[in-house]
Amino acid sequence: MKKKRLIPVLLLKDGNLVQAHNFKFYQNLGNPEQAVKRFSEWGSDELIYLDISKKKHGIGRSDIKYKSRSNFLSIIKKFSKFSFMPTTIGGNIKNLSDVEKRLLVGADKVSVNSAVLINPKLISEIAQEFGSQCLVISVDVKKINGKYRIYFNHGKDLSNFSLKEWLKIIYNNGAGEILINSIDRDGSKEGYDINLLKIVTKYSKIPVIACGGVGTFNHLYQGFKKTNIDAAAAANIFHYSDQSVFIAKNFLYKKKIKVRKPNLIKIN
Repeated sequence: MKKKRLIPVLLLKDGNLVQAHNFKFYQNLGNPEQAVKRFSEWGSDELIYLDISKKKHGIGRSDIKYKSRSNFLSIIKKFSKFSFMPTTIGGNIKNLSDVEKRLLVGADKVSVNSAVLINPKLISEIAQEFGSQCLVISVDVKKINGKYRIYFNHGKDLSNFSLKEWLKIIYNNGAGEILINSIDRDGSKEGYDINLLKIVTKYSKIPVIACGGVGTFNHLYQGFKKTNIDAAAAANIFHYSDQSVFIAKNFLYKKKIKVRKPNLIKIN
């Protein structure tokens, strides 16, 4: 049986690692380099970097001395030297050239959101040029009047596609995976939107990565136990305790979830 994956998410805003809430509010956590090393050592199955920068300047936290850096690709290139796990890079990808640049600096996969909603043909273009296996389509969803609606442009703009329609387009155009993000649950610590995940896994014919709302390791367990997701992704929960990914995976392993056996890796 194919193993379930546990994937930490790093949100980088103007070069700094941040914690997010509802795609609107951000708390600066500082230097992302140490986080990458820790996640490698703690046995993460994969890692997702999402560049959510909107402007050149930093977010202005005065109590740290870590300087904002705007060159996202140079950051990723540096991190890739001590990252020993498959890496997905997303954010500000608009064309084939942007995809190629990220693959060249160490990405194994790219995550694309707004650009493909504006131009759905870009999905097939990326898949044909670089292969379906390296293309993850990120889908940001918010519940409006009882219906799940798709947003883009950092959760600001509403798409005209229905959720089911968009999932079909993603699959038919050759994407390899779907990263489903609940805007409502983002940073809430209330757990995944299980109903949303059930809908997505029902209509998706490709692997689904869940994201948004994890506040306890039991939320990861519930995501795997109650839905058919292939991977559980989370950001905030993994930043505040030592060996968090290892402990979470051990928790899932003991609960009989088909994850890889937990293991710590020493990186010099």
